[in-house]
Amino acid sequence: MAQAAAVAKPPAPPRRRRTSATPRRLPYLLIAPAALLMLGFIAYPVVSVFYYSLRDYNPTKPWRNGYAGFGNFVQIFTDDPQFWDTLTFSAQWVFVEVGLQLLFGLALALIVNQTFAGRALGRALVFSPWAVSGVLTSAIWVLLYNSQTGITRYLADVGIGAYGTSWLSDTSTVFPAAVVADLWRGVPFFAILILADLQSVSRDLYEAAEVDGASRLKQFWHITLPHLKDAIVLSTLLRAVWEFNNVDLLYTLTGGGPAGESTTLPLYIANTSVESHDFGYASALTTVAFVILLFCSIVYLRLSKFGGESK
Repeated sequence: MAQAAAVAKPPAPPRRRRTSATPRRLPYLLIAPAALLMLGFIAYPVVSVFYYSLRDYNPTKPWRNGYAGFGNFVQIFTDDPQFWDTLTFSAQWVFVEVGLQLLFGLALALIVNQTFAGRALGRALVFSPWAVSGVLTSAIWVLLYNSQTGITRYLADVGIGAYGTSWLSDTSTVFPAAVVADLWRGVPFFAILILADLQSVSRDLYEAAEVDGASRLKQFWHITLPHLKDAIVLSTLLRAVWEFNNVDLLYTLTGGGPAGESTTLPLYIANTSVESHDFGYASALTTVAFVILLFCSIVYLRLSKFGGESK
């Protein structure tokens, strides 16, 4: 009986080893430097902008500095017609630029996705403008639009237009000229993202559609576009935000002129802060621009059903 009781006795549970808290905290310790840098270089400036938007702050007129409350915002919406003009132009600029860049980028992606001789070289040429910095892009197009040595000079040589014509100084041509300059660099962005997504489309879908007698247009509409939906939504949103905040190209090409015809809201903010030194009012304009972008982004993502299944 004693031997049976000894055999039936359950084994003692294994003793738990005490785990050190250091391995669990190690991932957080490793990302702490990057998190602190982000906090310092992103969070602090954002909070500073919100703070100064409620103040009158002009280093050249320190006697006027002080708490302004919502006075800057009241002035923006009730006593600043330039704000509405620049906001309207910004919306027009974003709509035209993003729409054309998406259209041409999609076309280029579909072309370079095909198999043809020299495809690698063709892709490199298509994507190369995206590797050029914005400042260098602006410098290139300033030279191309130069009235003495640029495109208009060669057009005048063949009888198109007059010598000394400057597209960037004419209110009727400054907008399309700036649009073309930005298209040159913006189209490859869409082409790269869309081509990357095209690579993941299964060829079996197209082969099955061909067996069913679907035309190329129907294959594009029912297979390619639904597959590219999320890539298109994300790329258009990112590009819209970047185009809205575009300052370097327009500042270098036109400086906001002629007669303020090409002044976007961010360019107006830059002029208000850098040239007029009115940092309080510029911060309020920046806050309004931030709210507009945030609201439009949320609405766009909701309407596009980003991340949902395509029907």
